[in-house]
Amino acid sequence: MYKIFAIIAAILIMTGCNTGEGSISGPADKSATPETVKMLAGLRDAAGEGIMFGHQDDLSYGIGWVYPGGESDVKRVTGDYPAVYGMDLGDIEHRSPVNLDSVPFADMKTFVDQIWKRGGVITFSWHVDNPLTGSNSWDVSSDRVVASVLPGGEKHEEFKTWLDNLSEFLASLVDDQGVAIPVIFRPWHEHTGSWFWWGQNLCTTEEFKALWRFTFDYLCEEKNLHNLLFAYSSGGDIENIEQYLERYPGDDYVDLIGFDYYQMPDAGNRSFSENVSRVLGIVTSAATAHGKLAALTEAGYEGIPDSAWWTSAFWPAIRDHRISYALVWRNAHNKPGHFYAPYPGHVSEQDFVAFYNLPETLFQSDVTALGIYKQE
Repeated sequence: MYKIFAIIAAILIMTGCNTGEGSISGPADKSATPETVKMLAGLRDAAGEGIMFGHQDDLSYGIGWVYPGGESDVKRVTGDYPAVYGMDLGDIEHRSPVNLDSVPFADMKTFVDQIWKRGGVITFSWHVDNPLTGSNSWDVSSDRVVASVLPGGEKHEEFKTWLDNLSEFLASLVDDQGVAIPVIFRPWHEHTGSWFWWGQNLCTTEEFKALWRFTFDYLCEEKNLHNLLFAYSSGGDIENIEQYLERYPGDDYVDLIGFDYYQMPDAGNRSFSENVSRVLGIVTSAATAHGKLAALTEAGYEGIPDSAWWTSAFWPAIRDHRISYALVWRNAHNKPGHFYAPYPGHVSEQDFVAFYNLPETLFQSDVTALGIYKQE
């Protein structure tokens, strides 16, 4: 309860002192639904009062369980859900019944509806297969893949079919009244690296921009999807704002900008915190200059071996930056050691509770109580 009062007090103070600086432009999709416009405003407001915590595949599975109905490792530890829920659409391009991590798309639709009713935020990544080789996203054996899916390329028609299958799923995300549920769509992520077929060394700058713009135009204009906010998300290897924006497709194609950064086992907490904070400084400067939101779109420390990592490394890395959310990766139920949020009995469990209790960290109950995403 103290946490909620502290946040409300902060909102009142900020409302009284609002100078209009850092204004956010409307959705890139000029035909965005009213609910999508409201979601963008809610993300902006959240960045003014704290930082929403997110977790990938939070409802799908966790340590020692696979979706039994509303389970969540974050909730098992804190009694509360995260505010932001990440999911991946890999294999939707093939109309597969399950995604690349074996999460049924039918269950994913159920999760989206539950999150929407709670007033949470949904963000989708897309580890799409390599259409030229027939392998997965990580197949970087050819630097012709992006060119092949662009207009005039040998895989363009197949790629449009993949986008059709993607759009069919996104269009099916509606509530009981038939209202399209707004989501953040984060395609072509970590493009500054070269481990995906759309990465830095696998296509030219203009080819990447063309891929992004074609994806946006096809989904919004050709398929009439107007419940999407688009997130531009680099890797963490960013040195300056010019590098970060080198492949930026333009303000008319992006709503939120961010990056992904993970702590490596051989790097200390201080290195992680300093590097994340440094890149967040670059990204938030770019966001302000372009009227966009900012976020730490993926982050974490696999296995979280440090009992105080949340308050001694993660929070110091993000606390001084105006971002909407910070999302940590998934807790795989079938890959030992591959988890990024604590579970009951984990060494960092109590420190995560301390992180949760910070007035500035926002979880599901915080955004629900404040009505940031409450739908009329």
